[in-house]
Amino acid sequence: MKSPAEHIDTQRVMVGTDRSETADQAVRWAASFAERYGAELFVAQVISPRNPASTEYGAAERTQAALAGDELAAYARQLAGARGHGVVLIDPDPAAAIVRAAEQENIDVLVVGNLGMAGRKEFLLGNVPNRISHNARCTVVIVNTMPTGDQPSKPSQTFVRGREPAPTEPRLMARGGQIAAVMAKHGLKELFGRPDEEGSTGRRRQAKRLRSALEELGPTFSKLGQILSTRPDLLPPEYIEELEKLQDHVPPLTEREVVGVFERELGVPWEDVFESIEPKPLAAGTIAQVHRATLVGGSRIVVKVQRPNAREEIEQDLALLEVFAEKVGERPALKKVIDMEAVFKHLSSSLHRELDFRQEAENIARMREVLMGYDRLSVPAIYNDLSTSRILVMEEIQGVPVVEAPEGPERSKAARQLLESYYKQILVDGFFHADPHPGNLKWWNERIYFLDFGMVGDVGPEVRENLMLLLMAFWQGDAVFLSEVTLMLAGATDRSDLDIARFQAEIGELMAKYRTAALADMQIGVILQEMCEIALRYEVPMPASLTLIGKALAQVQMATARLDPTLDPFDIAGHFLMRSMFKGMRSRLDPKALIYQSQKLQVRATRVIDALERLVGARPGPKLEVKFRANTLEDAVRRTGHRVALGLTAAASVLAAGLTAGSAAVAEWISAGFGVSGAVLTLGLIADAMRRR
Repeated sequence: MKSPAEHIDTQRVMVGTDRSETADQAVRWAASFAERYGAELFVAQVISPRNPASTEYGAAERTQAALAGDELAAYARQLAGARGHGVVLIDPDPAAAIVRAAEQENIDVLVVGNLGMAGRKEFLLGNVPNRISHNARCTVVIVNTMPTGDQPSKPSQTFVRGREPAPTEPRLMARGGQIAAVMAKHGLKELFGRPDEEGSTGRRRQAKRLRSALEELGPTFSKLGQILSTRPDLLPPEYIEELEKLQDHVPPLTEREVVGVFERELGVPWEDVFESIEPKPLAAGTIAQVHRATLVGGSRIVVKVQRPNAREEIEQDLALLEVFAEKVGERPALKKVIDMEAVFKHLSSSLHRELDFRQEAENIARMREVLMGYDRLSVPAIYNDLSTSRILVMEEIQGVPVVEAPEGPERSKAARQLLESYYKQILVDGFFHADPHPGNLKWWNERIYFLDFGMVGDVGPEVRENLMLLLMAFWQGDAVFLSEVTLMLAGATDRSDLDIARFQAEIGELMAKYRTAALADMQIGVILQEMCEIALRYEVPMPASLTLIGKALAQVQMATARLDPTLDPFDIAGHFLMRSMFKGMRSRLDPKALIYQSQKLQVRATRVIDALERLVGARPGPKLEVKFRANTLEDAVRRTGHRVALGLTAAASVLAAGLTAGSAAVAEWISAGFGVSGAVLTLGLIADAMRRR
């Protein structure tokens, strides 16, 4: 019976070696095999670099590799005469280097030894012979190089893979023509021309055409529409409503495609890692799909696998969108509809984050830390050793949708923690799960688990501080201050053309509407969204992060309302804010910190006095030319500065006395000393004021 290699035209044979004794067995077998067919023999050796190529040591390694190449060529000629060739490669990945060399030399049969391949279930990920056998595009013969006495080795396994055509570079012009044709088909030229005169009706018609075009253009443009549906600060409301209807019309990957991604990323046959993989995906999206699976050890997991061509297709479409944004983004008519530059930047950063699953793994790890204080909330465990930029392996959360959680105190406690955790995520940590719809929240082991961290939000310190003030103002029913905070968030406090009275009136109406509503209708997320809409009407757009915050809070409150309808979101928010503020004050009012801050204030006050003295000419410096004197002003400034310093020091002493009085860790005389100092300084301040009257 003929071997698989005899069914093909064998003209060029390559064998990999590390010049060890066991590898020489595979080389001799390959030489005999090549002689049998009269084929060219290529002996390949990979040298792993230890130093960067640009350094002196790297240059020395290249010289050594050249010498090794001469020796290897002589060795190959000794085995196969004129048909023998030596190939030396410098690469940190031997398996990948040999596979590339086989493709470059147009090899028909690739021979490799099997040392280290015993016990397939225990193989080390990255085993060189195995990786070569599963990634080469030619016939691979794995030779048994285990010690066998003087008997010649025989091939233990043979893998035959047909030559696949190399992928072609994306043709941007062809794709651009396709996009233009789809746009023309759906009548979108009017979107980039003069503004539609039919107002909202015309915009809604355009939005429907845009949605249809995005769905037809495929995964990247569907993703574009989904991302834009979360950005009412970039698009009119008619477009947002329509784009929210976008669905992923993406056929699932075949089993062969899924297995191909696994084996390329892990470098071994999928059976060496997974006991089984369910063929039907749990979900299939524009970038990836998710499968249930079981590891060799029996652990139940889910695997998120990226589509093989997702990155190539997205990069191609992003390149075209960037050109489009540069060419037409500044047209006045288009800018009235959409800010193309902002859209492109947001889309590009979002898609690049989603293409790297390691980023999602980091998001899950970060959220685990955020939720440490909540015993009813958690996230799936990640198998980092099996996860890469294109596959993400996670613990399978085997429970039920969160809305199906069984009745009981655990459910109510979890609902309260879920809502409070969002205030913490947004206002304290500045990092939150941005898509907490019921499908991404699961109940298991009496806990709520967050799933799918492809979309998260970041909130800067200034926005967090203003948001805290905004919620406090709403909690206390202060419409005027709420309006001021809203303008602070929008960066519009200095807008002279703004009708402040009307703006405050609208904000007041919004507050009155919700403060008297039933608990089920008091949704903070919806309120934030309506506040953003009011701000947009006055051309003071809120930060993009606030739009995402509003949507996330609206979703999470819907879930908590179903878990426990008695929860008052403003009451939970108010008590959380008070606890957070007191906790922050306690950390700042540490006796050591107080003493440090009082001394720092004293130094700064002295420096202010010195600067003012120089300004009025009392202490001219080498770089200050004084042309007037104002003794009365000078005396007044000096007195005021001294009183400020005296008052600050007195206040700090009194405060320190109060804090240390109740502490068991501080001696009593320290508290008394602070009290006496504060009293003396206060009396001195009063006496100074009376004397100067």
